[in-house]
Amino acid sequence: MSRISRRIGSIAESATLAVDAKAKALKAAGRPVIGFGAGEPDFPTPDYVVEAAIEAAKNPRFHRYSPAGGLPELKAAIAEKTRRDSGYSLEADQVLVTNGGKQAVYNTFATLLDPGDEVIVPAPFWTTYPESIRLAGGVPVDVFAGPEAGYKVSVEQLEAARTERTKILLFVSPSNPTGAVYTPAEVAAIGRWAAENDLWVVTDEIYEHLVYAGSEFTSIATAVPELGDKVVILNGVAKTYAMTGWRVGWMAGPADVIKAATNLQSHATSNVSNVAQMAALAAVSGPLDAVNEMKVAFNRRRLTMVAALNEIDGFYAPMPEGAFYAYADVRGALGREIAGVTPQTSAELAALILEKAEVAIVPGEAFGPSGFVRLSYALGDEDLAEGVGRMQKLLNG
Repeated sequence: MSRISRRIGSIAESATLAVDAKAKALKAAGRPVIGFGAGEPDFPTPDYVVEAAIEAAKNPRFHRYSPAGGLPELKAAIAEKTRRDSGYSLEADQVLVTNGGKQAVYNTFATLLDPGDEVIVPAPFWTTYPESIRLAGGVPVDVFAGPEAGYKVSVEQLEAARTERTKILLFVSPSNPTGAVYTPAEVAAIGRWAAENDLWVVTDEIYEHLVYAGSEFTSIATAVPELGDKVVILNGVAKTYAMTGWRVGWMAGPADVIKAATNLQSHATSNVSNVAQMAALAAVSGPLDAVNEMKVAFNRRRLTMVAALNEIDGFYAPMPEGAFYAYADVRGALGREIAGVTPQTSAELAALILEKAEVAIVPGEAFGPSGFVRLSYALGDEDLAEGVGRMQKLLNG
């Protein structure tokens, strides 16, 4: 008899966190590893957010338990922020504050899925989505769109994947890992298809503010009002305000779904740290100056990274329109000898690059099919140039 349950034993660790941890361990051992794995801004949390946390830590009110679903003032502020940024009207009782975006993802699927229910997951996908679906008893159904389609799935592909067991469409724009951003027309078409087929839509909007020139964020919840109350919005402060370590996310949707998810959270983790919640309140209620400053740097790095990646033999990286990732097609680099090794998969290629060039990247197997790699450009300009330069030297021979 196994010591570990089949349910838990069947899931894999987060590939992105594993790559980041390995890179940090090698650096701690004295190796000059440059990590492109972690999806977090390299900027400090804004000062006014930190000050709000300091003040909260001094207040005895926040030394005690608070409601499992979140501080009332934060829930109200999130509802207002959603109206401001997504154009979608919510009340405070339609918001659940979670321990980071990952708990929002899990809570949502655990609340909506019964065993055997299917979720259509456009690929490449963030590594946590399918694992959360499986943990909830659901079945992830991957629909892959490659670089020739801008990593964006079509309605025709979605329809081909739909079965009588399909309950949810997962929709993510801007995308992690590809940086793809769907146009308003594409968002509307996909949303109408979901509505016509009476599907739930779970939409992750955590990169909503990280879009670049020529692209715009469109919330599917607002673009397709006929979806009605079958939409759940996932979001958080991590990316917009450089608050990955503060662990504050949320899910927003129909009141009955939020109440059920709150019941789940009340038995799992209870309330998010009150100090972190007050920091999040300052963030969502404040200006967007911080993200606008970050976007200037991200845009510069985006252009630099894509140009440099496309100078590597066998690499092709489309220009990402959002988030802070480049997703390179490396199939042209596989099957040929590199530094005495002939990698056949992107996982083998990533391992070779880490060993020989001391650069950590995430292989495509973490996000869907092999043959691709993800690199975050949310790191310093000098490290970015050095890291991609090392890859060029290794792969261009």
